[in-house]
Amino acid sequence: MATFLTGSTGYIGAHIAANLLQGSSEPLQLLVRARNPQEAQERLWRSLQLHMDFDQFREYMNSRVEVFVGDLTGAKLGLADDRYAALVHRTDSVIHCAASLNRKSEKSCLNVNLRGTLQVIELAMRAREHHGLRRFSHVSTVAVCGHRHNEIIQEDSAIDWNLSDYDPYARTKKFCEHMVRELLPDVPRTIFRPSIVLGDSRRPETNQFDMVRAFVFLAGLRVLPFRPGDKLDIVPVDFVAAAVAQLHLQDHTAHDIYHLSSGTGAETFQELTQALAQAQGKRSPTFVPSLENVSQRMVSALSRRKGKIGNLATLFKVFLPYLVWNTVFDNSRVVEAMGHAPARFSQYCLPLLEFTRKHHFLYPYLPWGPQADSATARASAGGSPE
Repeated sequence: MATFLTGSTGYIGAHIAANLLQGSSEPLQLLVRARNPQEAQERLWRSLQLHMDFDQFREYMNSRVEVFVGDLTGAKLGLADDRYAALVHRTDSVIHCAASLNRKSEKSCLNVNLRGTLQVIELAMRAREHHGLRRFSHVSTVAVCGHRHNEIIQEDSAIDWNLSDYDPYARTKKFCEHMVRELLPDVPRTIFRPSIVLGDSRRPETNQFDMVRAFVFLAGLRVLPFRPGDKLDIVPVDFVAAAVAQLHLQDHTAHDIYHLSSGTGAETFQELTQALAQAQGKRSPTFVPSLENVSQRMVSALSRRKGKIGNLATLFKVFLPYLVWNTVFDNSRVVEAMGHAPARFSQYCLPLLEFTRKHHFLYPYLPWGPQADSATARASAGGSPE
């Protein structure tokens, strides 16, 4: 029997996969969208090389990982009948991490998040009917709380259906949680809600750059249109992935919902900018909250342009609401379960900033196959992979 994981080629999903492979002995089943099995393995290698060398990757693929080449939104997950039956019969638990984070596209979020989640729930229901299901874990988001400001939000009171949603992503993820609760009432369920996931506290390398682009841009400004005392609930991806993997593998969890967040330990804009400025030997920026509305209108106008400026403005238009809600999400449940709090962003933000600037928001991927071994050897000897 095995754990079935969706989203393993995504940023958080790859971290979860690495945690499951390196921290347990359970077999792992991965759904990967690709044209053929070889392309699926190449996609997995690109996602997992942050966590292991090619020899380790190849060993896991040959011993503990079974790849299912399919489509999250397709009937029976896009699998042939015999492959789908094999997946049902071998699945002991499910971690559903795959999602569309396209906060601008209602169509993409409806298709991937709602239809995809429904397909995964159907698989779970079939596995439960066949032999039982140990656990269904769903990776959601704190954004399901809707329009909230200046609050500390507890897990069980986060969702209020009378509140407006920030964007299609938040709206569909909120309904995904609802489907999991309603359609799997007799299956042990765990819902994980990460806050703003930004960087890895153990290393500067990242291959996810959307929020990092916003961070790097803001780090270069001398004037910021924010209130210095507002908190940013930022959490490193290594804490998120470790919590999902660890709690999913437990026989019993104390709670059904966990905020994977910085909680009341979230740092303010002022704390973050002062720490970053001090680390770089620079002056801290000036905060002018009265410019918030002006900056929002400017971002909206620039987002209609083409080119780099338009793309950056579009990114900010999407993420700006998440930067000004001044809301933190209580994380006492996960801290108690993990035995420690997540690292503070100020502790690892400078290496992240330096890595992304050095590599121009591009991860230096290693190639597939024997070339990966030689490239790894060159990097270990002080060179850099081509």
